This record gives sequence, structure tokens and C-alpha cells, in this order.
Amino acid sequence: MAATLSPPRILPSGDAAITVEFSRKIDDEANRRVLTLDRVLADRPIAGITETVPTYRSLLVHYDPAVIDFDTLAGKLLACAQREGRADLRARRWRIPVTYGGEHGIDLEDVARTLGMTPDRLIALHTGSAYRVAMIGFTPGWSYLSGLDPAIVMPRRQSPRLSTLAGTISVGGVQTGIQCLSGPSGWHLLGRTPVRTYQFRRDPVFLLEPGDAVTLYPIDAREFAERDEAAEHGEIVAELVPS
Repeated sequence: MAATLSPPRILPSGDAAITVEFSRKIDDEANRRVLTLDRVLADRPIAGITETVPTYRSLLVHYDPAVIDFDTLAGKLLACAQREGRADLRARRWRIPVTYGGEHGIDLEDVARTLGMTPDRLIALHTGSAYRVAMIGFTPGWSYLSGLDPAIVMPRRQSPRLSTLAGTISVGGVQTGIQCLSGPSGWHLLGRTPVRTYQFRRDPVFLLEPGDAVTLYPIDAREFAERDEAAEHGEIVAELVPS
């Protein structure tokens, strides 16, 4: 029998959505429960649900009020969340190349100095963690990864940059992230990957999904340039590890 878990908060989000909140802070166990509930709803759909959006600590559930009312859906979601157990998330495993430092990671040396370590040690710690895609958000394909080594946790920058490069690999707080499109960022820029986590001309358009496992490994600038050109033409330059 599946264990009964602590109930999440059920919050109305407008007139056609419900937020199922498992925690009020970033928490690996809460994220596991979010992803598990999302998987349960995908495998055993509830009539009236039109879309789900998983985040670090909550699941946003869009629904059609003409098919199911708030109270009925809230009750069903609460029951699913409390009886979910540990469903198989069927996570895919990816190896993603990163070139660190220099023009590709302009904050690497400053972050290493602040943390009292060499840049090589920082790279070793950053590539030595087993990450999980906790959520996709902010911009298309922006992948928030949980699992950052506590030794390299850094507060966000006091002054965000207005523009950073697509493919940037950065750290902010207890998170590391893969930025697909160029845009503003208040995180510390350690490197870049040639991998496109979002590319509208490619199938699939979105490469990573919440729940996917990710490991990072270093490459040099020459290899980055080669893979970046291949990725620009639609090639998936990340490695999908066989199950």
C-alpha cells in the first residue's frame, strides 16, 4: 500500500487553474512530489484537465470549468497527491558538454576566488554533481537544475546583467541553470554549452523535460565551436545515455 503523505496546499489560480503547492521553498523532496503528481496525471488523466505546469515546489493545473468544477478537481488532486507513493518518473539521462571560463564563462575566476578555490577545482565540483531538471521556465528551454554541490552555492549577483549569451551555464543560490536564449540574468556565468535546449526548427523543439537527469562534462573552445555549428543546423549535440 502506498504511504500517506503530508497534504499539499490547494490554491485557486484564477477561474480555470489550481496550484498544488508542496512546499514554500526550493526543496528536492517537494520537487520529486511535483514531478510524480505530474506523471500520475499524465498516466491517469482526470477529465477536464487541459494542461499541467510543473515547477520547483508546485504544480499548476489548468482545467475547463465547463467539464469539472473547482471543488471536485481539488478533491481529486489532493487524493492523488497524498497517495502518490514513489511512482517511476522514467527519467532520461543526458550528458551535456560545457566549455568553462574565458569569454564563455566570464565569472568563473571571480566565483572561484570568492569560494577560496582554484578555477579547476570549481569546474571539477560543478561537473561532479548529478543534476535533475527541476523545472523549465523564464524563457523557452531555460532549464533549472537541482543538485548543485553545496560547496559552490553562490548568492545571486547584486546587479543583474541586461544581456547574457545563449547557452550560458550559470549558478545562482542553490541552483545551476542552462540558458537557451540570450537575455538578462542575475546569476554567475561559469561557461557555455553548444546544446540547444530549445530550437524551433528541430524535432523535438524542447530537448530537456522536468525530471530528466543531467551530468555536465568539460570541453575546450575548439570542440565548442565545432559542436555549436552542428547544433545550429539542428543536430542534438548532447548525449542521451541508454537506460
